[in-house]
Amino acid sequence: MRKIFFTLTLMAVSYGVFAQEAMNKAMSSITRSRDFLVVSLTYDGWASRPDSVGTGLNRGFNIAFMYDFPVNKTNLSLAAGLGIGTSGVFLQDHTLNMDDNTTNVPRFQRDESFKKYKVATTYLELPVELRYRSVPDNANKGFKAALGFKIGNLMNAHTKARNDLGGSKNTVKVANKRFFNSWRYAATARVGYGNWALYGSYNLNALFKDTGGNALSDIRPYSIGIAISGL
Repeated sequence: MRKIFFTLTLMAVSYGVFAQEAMNKAMSSITRSRDFLVVSLTYDGWASRPDSVGTGLNRGFNIAFMYDFPVNKTNLSLAAGLGIGTSGVFLQDHTLNMDDNTTNVPRFQRDESFKKYKVATTYLELPVELRYRSVPDNANKGFKAALGFKIGNLMNAHTKARNDLGGSKNTVKVANKRFFNSWRYAATARVGYGNWALYGSYNLNALFKDTGGNALSDIRPYSIGIAISGL
C-alpha cells in the first residue's frame, strides 16, 4: 500500500511540475511580444493641395498583421505583413467633382451647400519594416523604432456629402475610383516605448492621376498619429 501511495504521489508531483513548466512557457510566449499586430489612429492631410481648399478634422485608421524575423544577436529585425488602411479628408466650402458624365478631369469647386463633405479611400496594403528594439525578445517593453515602406492597392474611393433637404438629413455618396491612382507607395516611421508609439507616413506618389497639369495631380497624402502594437 505504501508503495502504491508513494508511486501515486510521485506521479502527481511530476504532473504538477510538468503542468507548471508548460504554463510558464505559454506565459513566456505571450509576454515576449514581437509586434504581430500594429494599429494606428491618425490625423490625415494632403500636401501640395491648393491653398484655397481647406480641410477639417481628417481621420485615418490602419491595421496590419506583420510577421517578425529577428536578426541574430542584434536588436534589429525585419517584418512584413498584410493590412488595411482607410482615410477620410473633410473639405471645407469645396467639393470634388468626379462625375464621369460631366467631366474628364477631376476638380475642386466651391460649394457651401453641404454641412460635411468627405473624400474617403481604402487600401489593401503590404507593409515592410526594419525594426529596432532595446529589449529584442519583448516588444511590450523598452524603446523601439521602425522605418518602413508600404505598397497599397486602392479598393474603394468615394465622396460623401451631408446636408438638409426638405427639413430632413440627406446623404449623397458617389463611389468613383477612375481619377485615383490604383497604387500608392508610402514611407512610414514609428518611434515609442512599449506598446505605444508616434506614427507617421508620407505618400511617395500622388493621390490622383496626372490629367494634364490639373492641380489635383500634385496632392500627396500624409498621416501623423499614434500606433498601438502587440502580440
